[in-house]
Amino acid sequence: MIRNQWYVILESRELKKQKPLKLRRFGEKLSLWRDEKGEASCIADRCCHRGASLSCGKIINGEIQCPFHGFTYDKSGKVTSVPANGKNAPVPKIIKVKSYSTFEDHGLVWMWWGEEEKIQEPPFFFQELKDFSYSTLTDHWNVHYSRAIENQLDVVHLPFVHKTTIGRGNKTLVNGPVVVREKELLTFYVNNIVDDGKTKPLKPDQIPNYKKLFSLQFHYPNIWKNLISDKIRVFAAFVPVDEENTIVYIRYYQRIIKIPILKELVNYIGKIASLVILRQDKRVVITQLPKKSSIHSYETLIMGDLPIIEYRKYRQELIERSEKNKEE
Repeated sequence: MIRNQWYVILESRELKKQKPLKLRRFGEKLSLWRDEKGEASCIADRCCHRGASLSCGKIINGEIQCPFHGFTYDKSGKVTSVPANGKNAPVPKIIKVKSYSTFEDHGLVWMWWGEEEKIQEPPFFFQELKDFSYSTLTDHWNVHYSRAIENQLDVVHLPFVHKTTIGRGNKTLVNGPVVVREKELLTFYVNNIVDDGKTKPLKPDQIPNYKKLFSLQFHYPNIWKNLISDKIRVFAAFVPVDEENTIVYIRYYQRIIKIPILKELVNYIGKIASLVILRQDKRVVITQLPKKSSIHSYETLIMGDLPIIEYRKYRQELIERSEKNKEE
């Protein structure tokens, strides 16, 4: 995983009040809950006393209490109470577990994976989506999150994997695509056409007015957006569970229908359609080896894979940068 990044880890609706939530993210067992202000708290799911799961405990005054011996933790991971020592007994500051900073907005919860002192600004989100309504689905994939992301950057697979849905038309010839990276935002412009046996695919610098083409965007480390039309978008968060498992959150966004009940129906239909397409992807992606993508994977990539190539190059740069900062 790329360190020192904000990652979407779950939807806000999954984290209830007065009820701890056990999660596995980045290969770590985590305990999440809402404090007295309703803000998301996240610490390691292992009591420092005897190793019990804190998420099996309960919430008391906005803090989480271990179910084994009643040790109570605040959101910083510090133990605030040891019942066996008495209510007024001071608790040494060193008695604590690892805590993680969180940020919540747009119905999503982000977690900072890395050194807290490296946090400089809140996480990025596609702000125009605030004007849309949406519905969400989740799906578990037995792959590293990098493979799931690359599937959404792949413009070559459409007429094969999705030949009965969004890949209809047999548009197998890929012009470009044109890939533009602005800091951590990757935008790629797509122009697939039917192969007439005569036309040669255009190189990226041969495509005029490329900004008028169909486009998709990815923002490091784990969110993606499909600009289907002015009034329809599809959003995805690829949430790392561990090195071989990912939870994919897909949201269907629309601003065509605004009448309450009808709006929910349209959003539901959009969600189901998204699930059909997602499962077509999943059937193939889970067969890829190795499960984890890498700039040194020794795959034979082609021009149509330019979004994947750019993703891998900059991902590797971010990994190396974070590792260097950690050493310093």
